[in-house]
Amino acid sequence: MNVKGALRPVRTLKAVYRLVPRVLKKPGLPPGTPVYTGRQKVERPKIAVFDYDEAHYEERVAERIEDCFPLVDTPAITWINIDGLHDAELITKLGEKLELHPLVVEDIVSVGQRPKLEDHEKHLFIVLRMLSYNGNEDHLESEQLSLILGRNYVVSFQEREGDAFDAIRERIRYLRGRVRKMGADYLAYALIDVVVDHYFVILEQLGDRIEALEAAVASEPTPELLREIHHVKREILLLRKSVWPLREVVSGLERSESRLITKATRVFVRDLYDHTVQVIETVEAVRDTVAGMTDLYLSAVSNRMNEIMKVLTIMATIFIPLTFLAGVYGMNFRYMPELEWRWGYPVALGLMFVAAMAMIVYFRRKRWF
Repeated sequence: MNVKGALRPVRTLKAVYRLVPRVLKKPGLPPGTPVYTGRQKVERPKIAVFDYDEAHYEERVAERIEDCFPLVDTPAITWINIDGLHDAELITKLGEKLELHPLVVEDIVSVGQRPKLEDHEKHLFIVLRMLSYNGNEDHLESEQLSLILGRNYVVSFQEREGDAFDAIRERIRYLRGRVRKMGADYLAYALIDVVVDHYFVILEQLGDRIEALEAAVASEPTPELLREIHHVKREILLLRKSVWPLREVVSGLERSESRLITKATRVFVRDLYDHTVQVIETVEAVRDTVAGMTDLYLSAVSNRMNEIMKVLTIMATIFIPLTFLAGVYGMNFRYMPELEWRWGYPVALGLMFVAAMAMIVYFRRKRWF
């Protein structure tokens, strides 16, 4: 049994799952009921806290979400990062402290959300998709990242541990860049900017795979390559689904009249919008390239088949006169002068050889092979 072939339907189902969000809510629940709709990816939620201003910073891991509440009320900037969303009670307690709308709490734990921006006066709610490449299973993984931007705090919600924010943490620790000198809105911008920059990394990885596929398709097209092309198509579809709505989110931040976004930060958000548009244009270009690879594969297979048919046709054409001569002298007529002739057999073979060579010379002059 071909195990690799048997696993292909499973791989296809995984791809469909990543494109279609799971719905685990029971029908009839009232709006605002927090029910986690994803897969539990950590044993227990991890709460990491940064509390800083230009003069000092504090970094620690909180055991309970209540330990973070006093920091929210201080004038320093507080960044609370929560890894793991399966504990709906924890999210609900934080929502009550920050006076989040029940629908916002529901959207945080409902991980199939489309990237969006919501203005709730006292805070902004931002949802985007954070992508990573799983080298072991050879596919992209999509994770929902939710941000709550308040007057002097940012709360980020992730499904699992591990992200691309280490550079921001280093800038906070060692007073690099502007993050310690500006407000919470700049921190939120920096987090979104890292996510957008990581899209370029994903595109670069996909670009390397596409280049290798193009070379393989042009040299020797195989059914396995066609399946790989369709796999890359699904990856690009997932990337496109994550990036396209993000343009509206960044544009909304730039045009937002919320007091939480300062004039100094809007300049950086405008630059972030340019990067987002650049990612979208690159995704569309890669998508067109992969779409063209299917045509390239079909053309390569067609050309290969044409070459095979040409060789077979030439061989068949060469044997047509030989078959005719053999058929003539294979007839069982009683009176055939050549049958009694001493040199009849070698002359017949000579005629066949001359006819075959004449056709080969003719085909060579026509450059048919």
